[in-house]
Amino acid sequence: MALVDGSWGMRSDVLRHGDGHRVGYVELFFDLVFVFAVTQLSHSLIAHPDGTTLLHTLVLGWAVWWLWIDTTWVTNWLDPETVPVRTMLLVLMLLGLLMSSAIPEAFEGKALLFALPYVAIQVGRSAFAVWAMGRHWPDNALNFVRITVWLMVSGAFWVVGALVEDARLWLWVVAALIDVVGPRALFRVPGLGATDPRTWVVRGAHMAERVALFIIISLGESIVVTGAAFAELEVSSAVVWAFLAAFASTVLMWLLFFDRAEQSAAEYFESRDEPGMVAQTAYTYIPFLLVAGIVLTAVGDELVLAHPSGHTAPWTAGLVCGAAAVYLLGNALFRRATGGPWSVPHLVGALVAVAVVALRDAVSPLALSWITNAVMLAVLVGDVGLQRRRSSGNDEGPVG
Repeated sequence: MALVDGSWGMRSDVLRHGDGHRVGYVELFFDLVFVFAVTQLSHSLIAHPDGTTLLHTLVLGWAVWWLWIDTTWVTNWLDPETVPVRTMLLVLMLLGLLMSSAIPEAFEGKALLFALPYVAIQVGRSAFAVWAMGRHWPDNALNFVRITVWLMVSGAFWVVGALVEDARLWLWVVAALIDVVGPRALFRVPGLGATDPRTWVVRGAHMAERVALFIIISLGESIVVTGAAFAELEVSSAVVWAFLAAFASTVLMWLLFFDRAEQSAAEYFESRDEPGMVAQTAYTYIPFLLVAGIVLTAVGDELVLAHPSGHTAPWTAGLVCGAAAVYLLGNALFRRATGGPWSVPHLVGALVAVAVVALRDAVSPLALSWITNAVMLAVLVGDVGLQRRRSSGNDEGPVG
């Protein structure tokens, strides 16, 4: 293809070179838009606590996550300290801010304000990568030609969905599924074939740090929701205990990922000769479960803060327990995808968290919140115990 034979594209070399994996300040600046986006997602669900809004939130949340992680892949290969890449990120920030502002009404009157910036970001960023890599990395430029085709197809569904209110949800679900399938299909395009995964030469430390920072963003939103809700309430013993339960859940989620999984995962990632497929599974698909678990926990904590005593509504019980189960499952999958064994404590904990919903008629929302925290604490303690037992067994070595 003339586009990617090395004779066409940006003359300046804006690729990352060497082993540098430093996350640039402009990348952190770019993330500020997603602080706002995550806030919009959680507040929409708090304002409209029902199953339909939950489904809408998951679809929009997937779009927000996919936009961010796709940009992370691009900045893993392009140097954000160069003027063209930095300019591209600033343009994406502006479009992302417009998109995020529309989230609360994306399924109502601001569908186009959500869809058009989203598609412009996805297609525009990918086309920019083709241009930036054309002369300097033709193989990956061809990869981005394929990606652009896939994003144009999914983008058509996003835009048409914004125009057709009655079928919007289903068209946007199709668009999200196309985005999901693309990497697993290696972006196969008729006439262009599929991408060779060996093209995905990923800087593991950079990718791992970027995803960890998004998890921090999500945990930060949990802190903001908890603090804002507590500030508006009359102080009572029940409210204080609900505040402490919310803080404890955030700390436990931080420990379960950053203390028990993130460091060993980053080391495994960097040790792989072909880390592209590891990055696709562990750092592209699975973290959405972690983010979803954190955001849903924040919503559940806010509901418990507002009504800590009395009858536990099915919606509150489902959010509090379901969020913990999703987060534990995400951690188990993440650890497995980064070279670890299946974590029995995490899998059992996820099942127990789901089962705790059955206690809703017998306990208050506050008690249910603390029970769910106890499940996560038990998983943490069990995981530490198993690791120490394995380490002890390895230290002893064979006898005789």
